[in-house]
Amino acid sequence: MTDAVSSALQAHASSAQYEALKLAFACECVERVRHLLEDEHVMRCLDILAAYIKGGADRDALDQAAAEAAALANRHQGSRSLDGVGHAAVSASYAVANALAGRAVQAADYAAYAAVYGYGGYGAVCDPESFVEETNWQLATLERLANALALR
Repeated sequence: MTDAVSSALQAHASSAQYEALKLAFACECVERVRHLLEDEHVMRCLDILAAYIKGGADRDALDQAAAEAAALANRHQGSRSLDGVGHAAVSASYAVANALAGRAVQAADYAAYAAVYGYGGYGAVCDPESFVEETNWQLATLERLANALALR
């Protein structure tokens, strides 16, 4: 999963829009699992990333949200349920923290893990085939965003 997304993203590394692409891609990956987030503070951090991408927040706000999201993810208690669905929330929280820090591939990985865990549980995350649909979505999203940024 990581190799395909990382290679596709790296293909745009020389673009002037590379940083914008990484942030937009990471944001979309995390927005896909927003429903798995349990902490409204983490959701607000994600909202700051979206605002930054649209020009509605400055770099200081982004950096503050990144620090807050990292602290919140590190404090997440995990799952208290027998089925462990809270692990999807933990992964979604780490996806937000990585997205805000500009680590697009890591954000995509955590978001994919959250999605697969949230829908299929522990057994699904042990099966690489469970990630195919999410990886395909990520690759298509990355291509769409790269094309959109090239048009600006």
